[in-house]
Amino acid sequence: MGQDTRTGGAPAVTDDTTAREPQEIRRDIDGTRRDMGDTVEALAEKTDVKAQTRRKVAEVKQTIEAKRAEVMGKTRSATPEGASSAAGTVQQKARENPIPVAVAGAFAAGLIVGRVIKR
Repeated sequence: MGQDTRTGGAPAVTDDTTAREPQEIRRDIDGTRRDMGDTVEALAEKTDVKAQTRRKVAEVKQTIEAKRAEVMGKTRSATPEGASSAAGTVQQKARENPIPVAVAGAFAAGLIVGRVIKR
């Protein structure tokens, strides 16, 4: 009785005097179909356990690779090559500023001599 049962009981007329054009109704139907297609696709994706597992495995692999790279970087800086690089930097700074190095050396020598004499 004036209601379209396919649209949940909504009237097929926009107001009391004017009927909707068939083209407008078709556009609404096409839009609803697209929306339903997107909804069905989203639901299918949520229920696809294999795809979810693949995505999770890929995420974990990326995380592991990032951690591995971080650890390898720290390991490289702690290797003898890294230590020799640090020693080279210290030598260069010592050549640039010999007085603080000489004072620190004299202080260290004084500590060592003082300990040896007390024994």
